Amino acid sequence: MTGGRPAGRAGGDLRNYALVTGAYWADTVTDGALRILVLFYFHELGYGALAVASLFLFYEVFGVVTNLVGGWLAARLGLRATLVMGLTTQLVALAMLAAAPDGLLVVGYVMAAQALSGIAKDLTKMSSKSAVKLVAPADSPGALYRWVAVLTGSKNALKGVGFFAGGLLLTTVGFRAGLLVLIALVAAALAVVLAMMRGDLGAADAGARFRHMFSQRRAVNLLAGARVALFASRDVWFVVGLPVYLREVLGWGFWEVGAFLAAWVIGYGAVQAAAP
Repeated sequence: MTGGRPAGRAGGDLRNYALVTGAYWADTVTDGALRILVLFYFHELGYGALAVASLFLFYEVFGVVTNLVGGWLAARLGLRATLVMGLTTQLVALAMLAAAPDGLLVVGYVMAAQALSGIAKDLTKMSSKSAVKLVAPADSPGALYRWVAVLTGSKNALKGVGFFAGGLLLTTVGFRAGLLVLIALVAAALAVVLAMMRGDLGAADAGARFRHMFSQRRAVNLLAGARVALFASRDVWFVVGLPVYLREVLGWGFWEVGAFLAAWVIGYGAVQAAAP
């Protein structure tokens, strides 16, 4: 027995957890790079800061919805299903932007693609964070929180890598070729998951009810709502306002903005990973 589980079961869970986390990391890099590609591509086309910000509106809204509904789907279908759904949806979002003719790349179309990207990001994130429960030692009450802190910190560090990669891709190969690179990365992650993951990554519960997604404690639900507002304000400033300012007012290059955002996000990702 290992941590309250049979040794064979624990080994299989650890293997699956490594696979889902690797896929999550690949999607996190892709997500950060895609933000920078979309942001600066449309800014360079002459879209103002408010119009550019609107491109990410559905990304945020559908991310919130996915966090709520995704937990219910994972309970009913299993985490492997939600992970595959997330990676597949990300491929569709990237393909929509890469294959569309220039005349179709308008605000409404890009908002729809970004909505799919928001859904994909949160499905993969939820799958990976929920999978921590399968490998955290059952006899150590604080271990789960520690594992989640490390995973969250690594996510933000890799999002920083994605910011830099997006700026570098836009500088070196351009918007559409950069999207093709991201498609290849996500497709590789999906192929590895489909070929190597065994089982459903946790037991599915066909009787799970949507109401179980809410806490019975009012304080927890209020805290979750406040977190949504906090993240929305952060992204408006950090993902749109600051990069546009650095590019437009200070005249920084794409890769310079990406490097600055990367350093900042990697720094606070390290702080999160080290949190007690």
